[in-house]
Amino acid sequence: MHLSLRRLSPNALFRCIGLVLAYLSAGCLGRPLPSWNAGESRAAVLDFIERTTDPAHPDYRPPAERIAVFDNDGTLWAEQPAYFQLFFAIERVRALAPQHPEWATQEPFRSVLAGDIKAALAGGEQAVLALIAATHAGLTTEEFEAQVRQWIATARHPTTGRLFVEMTYQPMLELLDCLRAHDFKTYIVSGGGIEFMRPWAEAAYGIPPEQVIGSSLATRLEERDGKPVLVKLAEVGSIDDKQGKPVNIQLHIGRRPLAAFGNSDGDLQMLQWTAAGGGARLCVLIRHTDAEREWNYDRNSHIGKLDKALDEAAARGWTVVDMQRDWAAIFPPAD
Repeated sequence: MHLSLRRLSPNALFRCIGLVLAYLSAGCLGRPLPSWNAGESRAAVLDFIERTTDPAHPDYRPPAERIAVFDNDGTLWAEQPAYFQLFFAIERVRALAPQHPEWATQEPFRSVLAGDIKAALAGGEQAVLALIAATHAGLTTEEFEAQVRQWIATARHPTTGRLFVEMTYQPMLELLDCLRAHDFKTYIVSGGGIEFMRPWAEAAYGIPPEQVIGSSLATRLEERDGKPVLVKLAEVGSIDDKQGKPVNIQLHIGRRPLAAFGNSDGDLQMLQWTAAGGGARLCVLIRHTDAEREWNYDRNSHIGKLDKALDEAAARGWTVVDMQRDWAAIFPPAD
C-alpha cells in the first residue's frame, strides 16, 4: 500500500507523524531510550521503571497507581524565547486589531502591534493574562479549538523556523512511550492553557485530552442559535502553577503521582508533593544546558527560571537531566 503524504489533511498528517515518532521512540530496535546517553540520569529513570513494575521487587506498584506527571513548557517542548502559547496570542492580537482601535494606545497591545515583544512582556504575568484574555475570551470551546488546530499545523518558531510541534524533545517522547509500555498513565500538568494544549497533545505526545491539566479561563454555559455551548470568559478560572499544580493533580487525578518531571521553580511544589508519598518515587528536573542545540539558562532566566528547585534537587537527591550531557538528540528530525 502506498500512502501519499501530500494528500493528507494537516491533522491526519500530524497524526501519522505522531505514530511514526511513537514507534521510533518505543525502542523497537532493542535499546530503551535510544536518544539518552548512558549515564546516571538514564540509569535512574530505567531503574525506577524496573523496580516499580517488577512484581518480585519490594518497590512494585500495581498499574492503577502508576501515575507520571509532566510539565509541558521546557519539559516536553521548548519554551524560548517565550512560551509558545504567547506566540499564538500575539498572532490573534494582530488578527483582531482592526476590531479594536483602542489597542493602538493600550499596553501590552500597543507594543505587540509595534513588534516589540520585550516591551509587551515588561508588565509580567498581568500583561500575559491581558493578552490571553483579550484573544481567547468570547469564543466557544469549539471555536477556540479550531483556531488552535489551525495555528499549530502551520505556525513556526521565530528562531529555528521549525513547526512548533517539531520542537518537542525526542528523549521525552521516548520516555513517555517507555512509561506507557510499562502501564504508567502519563499526564500533562502545565501552567499553559488547558484548552490550548488539548487539541494537539495526543498527536504530539500520545496524551489524550482528559489527561491534560493546565491553567484556564472561566467558562460559562450559554445558548447560541438554539444550542448549548461553552464560552470562554475574560477572567481567570485556574492558574496551574506552583502551589496550584498539586491542587489540580488531586482535583483532576485523585492520586499522588509516582513520578514527576519539570524544569523550573514553577514545578517545585509538584515535585515536593510527589516525593512526599510513600514508597519509590522519581522526581526529575530537565536542566537547559545546551546553547548550541537548544538554549542555556536556569537561575537568572525570565522564562523557565530554575533556582530554588535546583537547590532542592541537590538536597533531596532528585535526578537532574543535563541536556548537553545526557541527551544524544534534542528534537526529532525536522520534516
